Amino acid sequence: MEDTLIYNYSGASSLLKKGALEELFLAQYSEIHKNTNVPCFFWGNVGQPFILARCLIALSNIVKSSFNLSPFQMTLLKDPIVTVGNERLRFEGFSHCAGAYARVDVLPDGLNGEFLESGTTNVDFNQPMITALGSIRPNEKIMLSVGEKELGLYKEEEKIIERKVPLPVKWIKGLGTVQVYLSESEKRYTFNKIQTQQLFRGMPKGVVKSDYYLIVRGNKPVFSPVKSADSICIGGLHRLRLLEPLLPYIDNMQVFPHADMQSTTWQLDMGNIRFTFSLSRECWRGFSGEGALLDSLISNVSDKWIDALDKYAYANQSFNPSRLALEENISFDKTENITARLAAMGLLGYDLDDKEFFYRRLPFKLSRIIGLNPRLKNAEKLIESGKVEILNNNKERTEARVAGTGVGHTVIIEEERERCTCEWFSKYQGERGPCKHVLAVKKLVHI
Repeated sequence: MEDTLIYNYSGASSLLKKGALEELFLAQYSEIHKNTNVPCFFWGNVGQPFILARCLIALSNIVKSSFNLSPFQMTLLKDPIVTVGNERLRFEGFSHCAGAYARVDVLPDGLNGEFLESGTTNVDFNQPMITALGSIRPNEKIMLSVGEKELGLYKEEEKIIERKVPLPVKWIKGLGTVQVYLSESEKRYTFNKIQTQQLFRGMPKGVVKSDYYLIVRGNKPVFSPVKSADSICIGGLHRLRLLEPLLPYIDNMQVFPHADMQSTTWQLDMGNIRFTFSLSRECWRGFSGEGALLDSLISNVSDKWIDALDKYAYANQSFNPSRLALEENISFDKTENITARLAAMGLLGYDLDDKEFFYRRLPFKLSRIIGLNPRLKNAEKLIESGKVEILNNNKERTEARVAGTGVGHTVIIEEERERCTCEWFSKYQGERGPCKHVLAVKKLVHI
């Protein structure tokens, strides 16, 4: 007897043959039609306008900050990506150097309005908006409207409208990477308001050029220049000062280190508003240059799969790869690969509390992401020019020779490890993603 699976869609159930599951999945979700004609996504009141205003000002300050750019480069600033979906509002953005990522989540209990359609826009917070946010009083009521091409703030008789603007290139490159890092992070600590304020009071002054470590002594968290067991490594510790204006309003702070310490994430809880702040490993390289998505971009995934899973995520407003694999009998490797691709395309963000991806569509395509990754482009050039020679290829080990400029590089890929004799690998040891030689070999043998 052939295997069967209960498949649920729009409240209906049916028994499906295992061999037809993937095709049926594609067929079901190709029937979903998104409403692209709705000019307004949300209109309504905010439950904690004073706290939200402080969070949005903090977000704007993060966007306006840079830890490795000149004053001239910092004049080219854009502000938050705004997403409406799953009865929530989300505001997110990067520092201009793309090494610090921030997101403000207004939870369902913090909103009283009408959700007309799920959607995303990207606006520029100019001085009138910042001034209006700064003047909001603790008990003052405000209304927000979010549409495809603008965001509106309404208070008393004042109305401020911010229009849609293009996304900065660094944001496009960093958005996928930071979501992958968030999904690979686990909560380590929760500190109450007093513990958090004491921790920040002990932060060293000025620009911190060396690594610091978060450790807990007894019940007291401290920043230390000395590494110890179970400590969390933080590069560019001084960037955390951007959170200081919000500390008087928090209930608690949660800390989520990345599994390999490639990032740290700090989440401030303030009633029905959450402020998430992620820092890249070091100030001088942002999330845009980490290369965490390169492995997922080397294998080919058909457009029909991307389109169907885009619509699947749109219908559910969330995306859990493990649950999808089990429900639809799709391999875990395939769902992980497609998840990274959807994140790279700007279709997924990650929620640390819910431990799953949420859906939001940003205005760029996968082809542009590939074009913005020079290592991937260079790997394809190596293949096209016939510079990759596979010496041995089996399930346990792949060995190849890749011609370089006046030198040949040896690439060895094993189940738990990959190596290359090039300078890039020698310098970073895989911490910033694979080198172009490893990428070329993987793409050629479809690892």
